[in-house]
Amino acid sequence: MRKGEKFVWNEEREKCFEELKQRLVSAPVLTLPPGSGRFQIYSDASKKGLGCVPMQHGKVIAYAS
Repeated sequence: MRKGEKFVWNEEREKCFEELKQRLVSAPVLTLPPGSGRFQIYSDASKKGLGCVPMQHGKVIAYAS
């Protein structure tokens, strides 16, 4: 939005709002990894913090921040 532009609630914003509500009330399901197999680690770092998500077979194993 731009300064001075009138805010209009439309179908696209409603859809995004409903998705956000669903994500906020749904607990993520973490799985226990089997003893073997490869992991994928997604990470992000900045001057103020570090976060990562290890995954195996497309399933989240843990969250770290």
